Amino acid sequence: MKELWNNLKFAWSYAKGQRKHIWIILFASICSIIFSIITPILSANIIISLTGNNYVQIILIALALFIVDAFSSLMHYLSRMSAIKVYRNTLSVLEIDLGRNVLKLENECLDKNGSGVFIQRLTNDTSRIADVFQALLGMTSDFIRYVGILIAIFIVNKLVFIYIFITLIVLYIIENIRTRQKSADDKISRKASEKVSGFIGELVHGARDIKMLNSEDDFLRELSNKIDDANYKRMKMQKTSWNYKLALWEITGVFEFILIVLLVIFMQQEIIMPAIALVLYNYCNSLSNSVYLIGDLLDYVKDFNLSCRRIYAIINNDEFQKEKFGTKHLDKIDGNFEFKDVTFSYKDKKVLNKLSFKISANETVAFVGKSGAGKSTIFSLLCKMYNVDAGKITIDGIDINELDKDSIRGNITIISQNPYIFNMSIKENLKLVKSDLTEKEMKEACKIACLDSFIKELPDGYDTIIGEGGVNLSGGQKQRLAIARALVQKTEIILFDEATSALDNETQEKIQKAIENMKNEYTILIIAHRLSTIINADRILYLDNGKIEAEGTHNYLLKNCEKYKKLYESEITKDKSNE
Repeated sequence: MKELWNNLKFAWSYAKGQRKHIWIILFASICSIIFSIITPILSANIIISLTGNNYVQIILIALALFIVDAFSSLMHYLSRMSAIKVYRNTLSVLEIDLGRNVLKLENECLDKNGSGVFIQRLTNDTSRIADVFQALLGMTSDFIRYVGILIAIFIVNKLVFIYIFITLIVLYIIENIRTRQKSADDKISRKASEKVSGFIGELVHGARDIKMLNSEDDFLRELSNKIDDANYKRMKMQKTSWNYKLALWEITGVFEFILIVLLVIFMQQEIIMPAIALVLYNYCNSLSNSVYLIGDLLDYVKDFNLSCRRIYAIINNDEFQKEKFGTKHLDKIDGNFEFKDVTFSYKDKKVLNKLSFKISANETVAFVGKSGAGKSTIFSLLCKMYNVDAGKITIDGIDINELDKDSIRGNITIISQNPYIFNMSIKENLKLVKSDLTEKEMKEACKIACLDSFIKELPDGYDTIIGEGGVNLSGGQKQRLAIARALVQKTEIILFDEATSALDNETQEKIQKAIENMKNEYTILIIAHRLSTIINADRILYLDNGKIEAEGTHNYLLKNCEKYKKLYESEITKDKSNE
């Protein structure tokens, strides 16, 4: 009960703006309780009046029934409309907050858990929580109505009351066993559903690669296996639940038959009148549904508590850890930063090993080395996408652990090898990083990124929708749009992570010229396999096994670093063979 109360307070924190509608639902529920108790009594009085040929009274009672039914329908309508508003508005607030918390999670949590875990919680679990007030108010009003009916039966005939009370206890015990079993099975079922959601997400995002690999059958087979497993667990849960319900229905039928026999005996003995027997029978029929209500209530409470626990795991750091930032804020940084004996491991594999180097403001520095040397990891750590195992990273002499999120990510832009482009127009993609972006700024950034002439050729220009992940753009066009996005953001540090790898030679030269134009105004860091793109860098750091083996200009490394020289010569040989 304590858990339910705490969870209701949690849900209320998202629904408190809907108080007016909740009061309407509560008022309508109270009216429904009163109507449900009055209606059987009015129906019985019609029968009594029929036997007495009191036609005027029959019409008056029928009119009263009509008014009660009409008012009951109006209350039901108001209740449903208010419930829809409470549900939709609460769901919106909850989903936005949960989405905000998902974006705060550590990247290790996101890497470790599939997207299905978060998709299920963002959709299914939030829906269950948003529905709590409508569901519980409805169930509570029904419960109060049944208590009222039970009191009415007690007043009319105490023997029937005792029989009904014993019946309800037996039925409740069976229903309680069913809901306990269903709750345990539901946990297993939801885990399986998360796997299906995650795999479907991967299938949709990787559809092009799946087709290119000619692996449709393999992926569909794997999807089929996951869906079959989820359906089996879901069906197992439902089958167990329905087995208990079948037993409940059969036992309810037996008790109802015995009740009719009892009422017949009481009428024969003239203990009760036929009209009263009819009222009691109608009341008892209504009460038999109370067992299912209790079962539904237990189901819902367990389901609601489970959904809250799954949401808490994201919001309250119970299962998924959030990123941690400091409190120091810098509106604008100079662009100096330093790695001091930084060690970092990813999935138990050491990537950086006591790495140390300094970068000065407005310097252009390139990182080269074999795949897996730790180049991209440096960028991720600088943006605090991951936390170092040991050592320290500073920006303008301040430990990044002391800086707030905006001071770090608001001053650093990373352009990755495969930038994610959102399913919006080109203009909207650029406005994501600067909502007050002007036409002049937008076109200037696209010109520097060598994208403006391409955009002009599009039917809708800057308003062209480019598809999910930039599917309607080539690899080079996506990277140029990402560069334009970075220029719009105007951060002091710009990180190019293989940003020119997918470009043709002509476009690559334009991008290199754009980078040259930005030199001495920004701190620019470049990761590149194609060494021809970074020969003009102020410094080049050669990484191997998580450490810097050599650093200097391009010409210096050619003379003093054998590994760099071999890398450069192999590239020249490769370029000549491709001519």
